[in-house]
Amino acid sequence: MNIERKDLDSVNAIIKLQIEKGDYADAVESSLRSYARKANIPGFRPGKVPVAHVKKMYGKAVIAEEVNKLISDTLYKYIKDNDIKLLGEPLPNNEEQKAIDFDSQESFEFAFDIAIAPDFKVVLDKKVSVPYYEIEVDDKMIENAVKSYTRRFGSYEDAEAATESDVIKGNLVEMRTKTKEKEDGISVEEAVLCPKYMKAEDQKKLFEGLKVGESVSFNPKKAYENEAEIASLLKCTKEKVAEIDSDFKFTVVEITRFKEAELNQELFDKALGEGVVKSETEFKDKLVSDMKASLSVDSDFKLLMDVKETLLKKIEDVTFPEEFLKRWALETNEKLTAEELDQQFPKMLDDLKWHLIKDQIAKNNDVKIEEADMMNFAKKATKAQFAQYGMMSIPDDMLENYAKEMLSNKDSLNNIVDRVMDEKILAVVKTAVKLNEKKTSLDDFNKMFENI
Repeated sequence: MNIERKDLDSVNAIIKLQIEKGDYADAVESSLRSYARKANIPGFRPGKVPVAHVKKMYGKAVIAEEVNKLISDTLYKYIKDNDIKLLGEPLPNNEEQKAIDFDSQESFEFAFDIAIAPDFKVVLDKKVSVPYYEIEVDDKMIENAVKSYTRRFGSYEDAEAATESDVIKGNLVEMRTKTKEKEDGISVEEAVLCPKYMKAEDQKKLFEGLKVGESVSFNPKKAYENEAEIASLLKCTKEKVAEIDSDFKFTVVEITRFKEAELNQELFDKALGEGVVKSETEFKDKLVSDMKASLSVDSDFKLLMDVKETLLKKIEDVTFPEEFLKRWALETNEKLTAEELDQQFPKMLDDLKWHLIKDQIAKNNDVKIEEADMMNFAKKATKAQFAQYGMMSIPDDMLENYAKEMLSNKDSLNNIVDRVMDEKILAVVKTAVKLNEKKTSLDDFNKMFENI
């Protein structure tokens, strides 16, 4: 076997392989003997099929299979042994590849195009300057955070007279006139409504001050904005709603009012865990601390974006094998069209450059991802998911089980590996480059993402 490389430029090359019969003959004979032992062919006992018969039936297919396997193994061994930093995968060369006929040939020549990662250096030092935005926690954010907990742990209680925000349960009856019910009309027991969600102010006001046992006449078609809401209230289909234009009598059975939880020890224990804080001041301080920690994640994300933009500019003059990468993208993604590729390629190329930059930073700083790193990240992500539902104190064994389940999913695992690598790269960047710290409000910070 002969293998040679021809460089077209610094990032494109052709690899040619010349394969002779002696390179694959033994593998073909071994494969044919294996076929003979396993083949189930009429007229022969299992395992007793002559190799010559198998060769006559499957010889050319086996040659093709073994030659292709040899090509793959040889090509990737050559790439590994020569430390070629490949981009994408080798593709058949459309111009230098000679026709292949397994029926008539015993020697073969194959030609592959390869793309090579360009050689460049990323320097991280104090000459690299990037902004770091510290998002300030203001009084309004603290107030909203407190209110989110008082609402989350609030409760419903009976009310004497209805307001527009109350949940009112009652019996509905379709009316023929103001005083007479409609024969065979719609009747719903314990229908539930909240005047606050009615679109018509005049209909909404009809419920104000109502008490249990009192009745009011209203028109659902006027009160609500769409047929789905009316159908839900009247327990009927949308088609039926289209035929209804009657007033309905609503007799109040029950009035319940939402009451926010009080800022007391009971709330503190429910929200943050028993005994974590013991006063309103400590509660708010803890909320501020948690918000700062959460907002720092957003600040770090923006920092990574700015670092990416800064470092990409430093290699914008570096040549990449763009034509090869476009061809590779189209050949490996059947759903991708040439038009879509033209639109997406600039971002694809930037993502590839950023991947190479991160790899170089990781290599230069001996950054490695250990199993413990992935487990810790999975636990952190799991804990955050539970916190969204108000579950603050999760037993360690439960947390670990959920984390293990997350890591067992291939997509989740790949995402976690990427996230952990970003965290480690960011830690390196923070100590290496010059950070221009800037304080900003949450609103102004969010505006930075409006045109992205």
